[in-house]
Amino acid sequence: MWKEIKVLIKKEVTLEWRQKYALNGILLYVVSAVFITYLSVGAKQGNISVGTWNALYWIIILFSAVNAVAKSFIQEHQGRQLYYYMLASPESIILSKIIYNILLTAVLAILGFMVFAVILGNPVQDLGLFILNLLLGSIGFSACLTMVSAIASKASNNATLMAILSFPIIIPMLLMAIRISKNAIDGLDRGVSVDKLVTLLAINAIIGATAYILFPYIWRS
Repeated sequence: MWKEIKVLIKKEVTLEWRQKYALNGILLYVVSAVFITYLSVGAKQGNISVGTWNALYWIIILFSAVNAVAKSFIQEHQGRQLYYYMLASPESIILSKIIYNILLTAVLAILGFMVFAVILGNPVQDLGLFILNLLLGSIGFSACLTMVSAIASKASNNATLMAILSFPIIIPMLLMAIRISKNAIDGLDRGVSVDKLVTLLAINAIIGATAYILFPYIWRS
């Protein structure tokens, strides 16, 4: 199975590299959103608060992840999906999609943080905790959105369905990630964030396991 996953991830990377407009469009969205924030919320005069910085960062990363991950199944033709299903097991397909989307979302999140730090300043005091939280958030967003994209691709008006299905799962994860980031920005002792990190990790594990178990049934439909 891992050989299939490796080949499928390589396929995703190759397609993304050939169609650079998708990744470039997402990067342009991140930079534009940060720059508009810089001009509109008082950051130019140094009036942006730490809470605003933190909330805006995660909101922008969330929408970037949605734009990046939504195409996992929705933008693929049924003929191509059928071809993939003939070559690999459904478990390999969903795991390869999740792993690739985790890598893509993590790269976008790190680049977004760098852009934020350059344009809006870097208030983070505990960078290690912030990066760990960023990676856990990327894993959770990617696993959730990949699974929802697979479900929505089977229905008409799939973009609306994806937004409706992902909202109840994404919001608790987003709030948890924002709280952990706030602790990292304030430089609080890491012990304060351990329970929240464990909760976020548990949510990620549950979503990943659910996707692994349920996707074969979606695939058969």
